[in-house]
Amino acid sequence: MNAHFSFQQHVPAWQTELGNAFTNSRDLLEFLNLPTENLPLSKQAARNFVMRVPIGYAECMEKGNPDDPLLRQVLPVNDELNSYPGFINDPVGDLDATKHGGIIHKYHGRVLLITTGGCAIHCRYCFRRNFPYPDLQMNKTRLFQALQYIRDNSEVSEVILSGGDPLLLSDNRLGLLVQKISQFQHIKRIRIHTRIPIVLPSRITTQLLENLTRIPQQIIMVLHCNHSNEISQAVVNACSMLKQHRIHLFNQTVLLKGVNDRIDQLVQLSEKLFASNVLPYYLHLLDKANGTGHFEVSETTAISIMGGIKAKLPGYLVPKLVRETPGEASKTGVCC
Repeated sequence: MNAHFSFQQHVPAWQTELGNAFTNSRDLLEFLNLPTENLPLSKQAARNFVMRVPIGYAECMEKGNPDDPLLRQVLPVNDELNSYPGFINDPVGDLDATKHGGIIHKYHGRVLLITTGGCAIHCRYCFRRNFPYPDLQMNKTRLFQALQYIRDNSEVSEVILSGGDPLLLSDNRLGLLVQKISQFQHIKRIRIHTRIPIVLPSRITTQLLENLTRIPQQIIMVLHCNHSNEISQAVVNACSMLKQHRIHLFNQTVLLKGVNDRIDQLVQLSEKLFASNVLPYYLHLLDKANGTGHFEVSETTAISIMGGIKAKLPGYLVPKLVRETPGEASKTGVCC
């Protein structure tokens, strides 16, 4: 008699959660007890840039509220199909600054590596929503080229892992990448730009943290949180784990119309971030990517908002208001 054995590969909980993410507007709205007929949904916008929303993030939304600030960030709507002056596919000049191996080299002393085109959530205001990821995201050949570029540019002291979201890489793949970069003595820091601790906090596992912190260089993680309602207890726990592993945590926020364009919202966000061991870092004016114009907040309004924030918070909780301009040597401060 032949024995048959079934070996089932273990799937991490965070991957299961990601696989169950909402990818259809109607399903998400039904979960939120919202009718579809009165909302400006767009099938074409969803085809142009597919929807993805982890259920844990959806659970942070207020059910029955069509104007929920988290829902507004992820729902494909008709406004995405409108044309706005000055809005283009590559608003920050990434493609002009791209080198071999998916390296983007804009600023002195640091380079950015495109690790993957995937994200745990698809934010409708994303500045890389039109980015040619298949041509640039990491594979064996591009990784070899990227490592050569880093090795040959000894003035580079910091490598930024971006995407997409680098935390979508497997523990082993991300750990190996960090180890390879750490072998270059001129690299002092590795920075990871990620929205995952906010939208998929189950991804922050002990194994991930051990793989990231086996190197001598400092690890910096720049999170992306736009509203205090995004900071659930699971997010707080994930940030605590990161902090316990001596990972420096900063946050950057995008100023978005109808999401966080009020003083009280941004004050509450800074307070809640700091209580979660995250330092407010940047408040970005919107990068003008095609499909995102309905989120734009004017510079005049942004400066006024910043004045209100400064009046209510100590300086260390006030993020810097900045914009990114192609060809400039750094982010540009918008007001003092």
